[in-house]
Parts: sequence; structure tokens; C-alpha cells
Amino acid sequence: MRRSTQDSDTSARKVSRRALLLGGAQVAVVAGLGLRMRYMQIVESGKYRMLADENRINIRLIPPARGLIFDRNGILLAGNEQNYSVTIVREDAGDNVRKVLNRLKGLIPITDDDIESTIHEMKRRSPFVPITVADRLSWEDLSRVAVNGPALPGVSPSVGLSRHYPLDKDLAHVVGYVGPVSERDLARYADPDPVLQIPKFQIGKTGVELKLEDQLRGKAGTKQLEVNAVGRVMRELSRTPPTPGDNVQLTINAALQDFLHARLGNEAAASVVMDLSNGDLLAIGSSPSFDPNLFVRGISYKDYDRLLNNDHRPLVDKSVAGTYPPGSTFKIITGMAALEAGKLDPKEIIYCPGYVQLGNRRFHCWKHSGHGKVDLRKSLAQSCDVYYYEVSQRVGIDAISAMARKMGLGERHELPMSAIAAGLAPTKEWKRRVHKRDWLVGDTLNAAIGQGYVLASPLQLAVMAGRIATGRAIQPRLVRSINGVEQPVHPAPPMNFKPFAVDGVRGGLFAVVNGEHGTAHFARIETEGMTMAGKTGTSQVFSITAAERARGLIKNADLPWNRRDHGLFVAFAPFDNPRYALSVVIEHSGGSHPAAAIARDLMLQTLYGGLPPLSAYPAYQRNEIKAAQDALQLRDLAPAPTPARTRA
Repeated sequence: MRRSTQDSDTSARKVSRRALLLGGAQVAVVAGLGLRMRYMQIVESGKYRMLADENRINIRLIPPARGLIFDRNGILLAGNEQNYSVTIVREDAGDNVRKVLNRLKGLIPITDDDIESTIHEMKRRSPFVPITVADRLSWEDLSRVAVNGPALPGVSPSVGLSRHYPLDKDLAHVVGYVGPVSERDLARYADPDPVLQIPKFQIGKTGVELKLEDQLRGKAGTKQLEVNAVGRVMRELSRTPPTPGDNVQLTINAALQDFLHARLGNEAAASVVMDLSNGDLLAIGSSPSFDPNLFVRGISYKDYDRLLNNDHRPLVDKSVAGTYPPGSTFKIITGMAALEAGKLDPKEIIYCPGYVQLGNRRFHCWKHSGHGKVDLRKSLAQSCDVYYYEVSQRVGIDAISAMARKMGLGERHELPMSAIAAGLAPTKEWKRRVHKRDWLVGDTLNAAIGQGYVLASPLQLAVMAGRIATGRAIQPRLVRSINGVEQPVHPAPPMNFKPFAVDGVRGGLFAVVNGEHGTAHFARIETEGMTMAGKTGTSQVFSITAAERARGLIKNADLPWNRRDHGLFVAFAPFDNPRYALSVVIEHSGGSHPAAAIARDLMLQTLYGGLPPLSAYPAYQRNEIKAAQDALQLRDLAPAPTPARTRA
């Protein structure tokens, strides 16, 4: 049926309206898009240009060269050496990372464990971060990797720096060593330096390397890399070089330190030599030692177990962390406490029958027949125990402990070294607090001769010797300069001892070495103007029971090594104008004789600046000394006039 004209007109008007609405909507959308494009391209063009650049540019850190460590004469103690390494980038290696690593295994010395460790590290890092597969490679190994590069996608040979300790065992405990950053290392920092996130970046673990980490580390540099959409590096756009770490110069004399270790040999021992003009530690060593380079390279389980299970404890720094009963060296403290308190006159005579009776217990002197009539000088020269049993009861333990702290014992000396011990100068309050028991008179008698609860480190004993020698509160120091800037030396304040007290004790220490009946008379120095004063000490490791004493004392030489007495010696020289103080502690040596002999050799080496002439020794010892000197294996360390300022 045909539509009427009216219906056709109505339908045409509806179509025109719809077309107009649809067209208007389209125009509105196009106009909105145009306005939005104009806004984004013109108004916010800077914002989107920056976002585009950020997606295109990747910023990576450049590790800084670690600061160098020198001795006081400019001899290198810790440096950096070229380190050839191989890295892999997961994103470049594709899906066959394990296949690439196994192929690499045929070219350089890596193990299956190394491969597993690398894959594990890859999973923790972004796919474009280089992961170190192996380092400390030879040039030949690196060359093989470079030649086979096309068959090793994602693998790159590289050259960096790694820590090296040229004097190895001599400074292991002092300088310490570095190693890869661990989670424990990161936990020490509230806001860790981003450079610490670099895989296998080296950080100080012990010693000066640890304590001066912030100065030695330096500041990382940066490089801007252009990357594609998946993060692959296309080219380097710019570079800001890193700032090397600060160079540190220690107070240590490397040649003297080398002599110290050579002289201690394989003993479980420690020694400290200090300059009394400024507190500089010229040598501070613990024996036996270890090679810190093993830890930098990654020590094997076998090597570590050998060090850990050694009964001479090479990993422990005995010079500052080892604490020992000071034995008769502590009589310096007991005597000074009584003299300062006005409880003793240096010329007063005390009779020694060989023991003191306290209740139903006898406290014996080391000389069982007794020393007879003894004054202060003789009590020190011959190390009479009974004299100090009597004196200690007059003055009391609290006054003795106060004097010990004044002389540097029971105090933690602040140095950039690891695990520095405070030792122990016990008091009545300390025993009640720690042991929940009252202090006994017998405790005082034991403490008076450096036994019982009293503990001191070789460092503290050297400080004590320095303070009695000078009458000043000498403080030890280890850092001489940083980046050529001398570290301040604060004058040691006077300790204001009563002149008769300090003179009386010094006179006794002179007689120990130079008196005919002194306990270290054999260790005297014959050179005029270099006379040495000192004090011997022997500390028991195990108490002697009444039953053992009744059966007759067993000689130390007949006991197992770990049951023998420790031997100690403290000294200063020259007597008339003290310049140096030192201490020597030898574990389980059976007595003080070996410690005194080593102490004299160290003192002469310090005074002469090298091996002394044989005329410095008593005539009857010179042949033996000559043979011992010839047997020493010393490094050829020629001191430089000033520390080098270049960085490796």
C-alpha cells in the first residue's frame, strides 16, 4: 500500500532530527578530543616530556674506590687492586640463563654452587641489574669470556677494584677486612647508602675497616643510560664520577709491627707498644694471626674451620678483646692505692713468712720459704705476695679498684678496633649485683696480687705502664691523620699523684729489671740512657687445691698446655725520661720469663728503630741473641718520607 504524502513528510522530519542530534554529538566528541589533545600537547607538554625521558633514561650507580690505609711512615696497609670479573644480565640472557651459565662454566672456574647462587641472586634483583658470577679472575680467563661473547648472551667481562692487604697477617686484627654487604650490615643503618645495594659491594667487617667505614667508603658516582622499553641499555648519556673514600694514616709503625709478630712467633700472645709523648700505638698485635685476604676473596669452609678450631684462637684480637688476670703486674695498683690513701710508707717493713693466715685458710706467697723483711722496693723487685696481702687489707678493695680505673684498667679505651674489652676492676657493690653475694676479705687478698675477679687486657696494661711512667693520664690513639689532616692530640692531664708514692713505685719497677735479685734482672738493657723498668706477672689459670699442694706442686712444664700459668710483663723506658711503654702477655707460658724477654727485644727495637747492637744485651746472652736475630724473618719495609696520596 502506498504511503500518503503526509506520512512521508513526518518520517523525513524524524530522520533529519536524528541525523542532526547524531552529528552534533559527533562534533562535540571531536571537539572534546581536540581540546584534550591541545591541553596535553601544549599545557602539560613538559610533564609528559619528563615522564617520557624517565622511561627512557636509567640511572645506575658507580662504586667508589675505597680509601687507602697507611702506617705512620706511608707504608700501604690496605689498598685496592684490579679485579677481573664476569657479570650476567637476566634480561639479556633470555630464557636460557642456566644454559648460558653452564656454558660459561666450561670457560672459567665456577662451580655448580656458584651457578645456583647466581640464579638465586637474579630472582632477587630486577631483570636488567648485572649480577656478578665470578670475580678475581685471571687475564686469561677474562680473555676467554670476551672471545666467546657471541655465544654467551647477557654475559659481560668487567674490570673493577677489590681490597688487598699487602702485609696480610701483621695487621689482620688492627686493620680488619672487608666483605660483601649482608642483611646484618644493612640493618646497622636507618637509611642505608644506595651503593650498599650493589651486588657484592665490599664493606668493612672488622677493625679499622669497620669502625671507619663511612670515611673509607667514599661516595658513589652515577651514569645515565638510555634504555629501550624492556630496560635494555642502548647507550650511555652522561657520567658523574664517584668520590673516592678518605685515606687514613694510622699511628702504627709497620716495621715494628712486623718485628712484634716475628718475635711472638706461634705463641698465643699479645703485645702493645705505646709512644708516651702522645699516646700513639706504635704496635699492637695478637698472635697467632690470619690472612685477611682470605675473607675478602671468600674463605673456604676448610680454612675457616681450621681458624675457628685452633686452640690458640687466631680470630680473637687478644690485644684488646683478651682479658686476663694481671697477676703481679697489678701490685703496681695495690701499692699506689695504699700509698695515695696514706696507709703505707715506702720504707715500712712487712715480714713475709711465706703465707698469710686468714681464718682457717692460708694465702701463700709464690716463694714458699718467704721473703723475710720486705719494704716497697723489695716487694716489687722480688714480687712478694704477702706484702700485698697485708697492704690490701689496710686500704680495701674499693680504693684499690678506684686506683685501677684511674690507671686505665676496668675502662674501655675508645679506638677504631673491634670488640674492645673493658676488663674488670671489681668492687663490693659489683659482687653483690652480679654474684648476689657479699665481698669477702679473701677476695681482697686475691685481687691484691691480680688474681680472683680482676681482669685486664694487654692494651690496658700498656696504658697502666705509661701512666705510672709519666704521672699523666695517657690515652691511646690509633688514627694519625685522615686525608692528610692531622688528628688532634690532646695533652694528657697530670694525675696528681703524691710524689713520694709514684717515686716509690717507680723505684721498685727499676729494681725488678736492674736490681741483682729482681725477677726480670736477666732482661735488663745495658745501653747507657736506655735503662728499662718493668714488672713481671704470672697468673694462675687453675687454682691449686689443698690436696694438690700436699702432694707437692707440679711444675708448669709438666702440665697440659692449657693448664699452665699465663706470663705477663709491663715496662717503660728510658727510666729517667720515659718515651715508650709496653705490655706482653703470653698465654700458658708457665711464667713471666718469656714475656720479659720479648718485652726487652721489643723495647730495644723501638728505641733503636731497628735491630739493636749486641752491646745492648748482657755479655753472657749475646751469642744466643745473635742466633735469634739471624733466625728472625722480617719484611723489607723501607719507610717513605710521607704517606702516598694517590688512590689505587
